[in-house]
Amino acid sequence: MAQFKAVTFKGKKTAMKALHTLEDYSPEYYWIDDVAVVSRSKHGHLRVNSTWAQDESGKAGLGWGAVAGGLIGLLAGPGGALAGAAVGGGMGGLLGAAEDVTFDDPALDDFAAALDKDTSAIIIVADEAEIADFWSAVEPFGGEVIDTDLDEKDVKALRKALKS
Repeated sequence: MAQFKAVTFKGKKTAMKALHTLEDYSPEYYWIDDVAVVSRSKHGHLRVNSTWAQDESGKAGLGWGAVAGGLIGLLAGPGGALAGAAVGGGMGGLLGAAEDVTFDDPALDDFAAALDKDTSAIIIVADEAEIADFWSAVEPFGGEVIDTDLDEKDVKALRKALKS
């Protein structure tokens, strides 16, 4: 059964610093390409950095969003077209990169909602052996651990989203 583990830290840059340190040992830590860093600034802005390979849907969404935003912006004149393309491209990229993957695990929902301002976290979804290796590598950095098991439905949805 796959497991979800997150280690939260004080400071919005702490988890990323920990990840960069671990990347120096990446041949040893084969799971390093399957983690994400989530941070929330002092102002509450959420940022997600994933080491997973990016798929083409974000690029396609960016293109279509820029076209749609540019067309809508034409109604406001030449400056509006440029601004509309920029805003539309950004929104399209975000929407194109988003996957319709939802997990019914309340612990995952609680994690996303509970990340305080000026905090960060390293997250991994993996099997028990990888989780143990991940924890032994991340433990020296301190932090609070949040973990849960994922059911087979959640694992299948995650794998499908990562393959697309």
